[in-house]
Amino acid sequence: MSVAASATASTSPVSAQEAYLDELFDKGILFDTGVDGLYGRSDVFEDVIQAFDRLITRYGAQDRATPIHFPPGISRPLFEKSGYMKSFPQLAGTVHSFMGGEADHCTLLAELEAGQDWTGQQTATDIVLTPAACYPLYPTVAKRGPLPVDGRLYDLQSYCFRHEPSKDPARMQMFRMREYVRIGSPEQVQAFRETWLERGQAMMGSLGVPLKVDLANDPFFGRAGRMLANNQRDTGLKFELLIPVTSEEKPTACLSFNYHQDHFGSLWNIPTHNGDVAHTACVGFGMERVALALFKHHGTDTAQWPQAVRQVLWG
Repeated sequence: MSVAASATASTSPVSAQEAYLDELFDKGILFDTGVDGLYGRSDVFEDVIQAFDRLITRYGAQDRATPIHFPPGISRPLFEKSGYMKSFPQLAGTVHSFMGGEADHCTLLAELEAGQDWTGQQTATDIVLTPAACYPLYPTVAKRGPLPVDGRLYDLQSYCFRHEPSKDPARMQMFRMREYVRIGSPEQVQAFRETWLERGQAMMGSLGVPLKVDLANDPFFGRAGRMLANNQRDTGLKFELLIPVTSEEKPTACLSFNYHQDHFGSLWNIPTHNGDVAHTACVGFGMERVALALFKHHGTDTAQWPQAVRQVLWG
């Protein structure tokens, strides 16, 4: 093989995703940890996240949602009951720890020293990484008994984990999700979702980014999952607000608007005030994704962002 041929073979084109990720690293917005989808964040990045968080609060304040702050882990028995592994086994993350004795410890150290796989010495704990901010909520609400006449509304935020390593900076493995979750009658939760479909577009439109709302489906696993995804789209259960981040052809979902029907109400036995099975809906905000969309369309120097955008975020 000639030198020229060798150079050609060893050089591959950089994707738009990798190019944007490299730019974020070069500008000091994100920091490489050696794991795709797991990044350090700069003060500038966090400042944008916090400003957007305040903006969400301003838009949702009139609803007077009840805030609950859950940790980024969920009980394994509750996780198993949720059915997540039936639909998204490829995304789940479990917490394992060493639970052996001295002999097992010696084996573990020997494996480490030899550069071998030592994870066989780890055992699953009773904690699973939270896949979505709302998952710990439903069993918590179920313990409170029947809902009041006007149902309930909650404001949640959590770090979440999904195992999908990627060079796309908008597809992180550990990320923050904020959600408003409405629980009540079908009419109550559908009205909530319709309200936030309008609010979400107005809110993101005020930030000067191109957007569109479209039907969507969750990434259900396997053949049966494809049927679930088709049904989800056919019945209009999920919409996403899309913004181009690394691709114009495949824009990134930054907000989602989901109607779960009575799925969680039946699963966790949540009754309405009159004994009917409660319905649920949520609006979810991908905090890092929105920040990345803003950096993409307005540049990495926030001081140079359009004044109208700065006024919305920082006043």
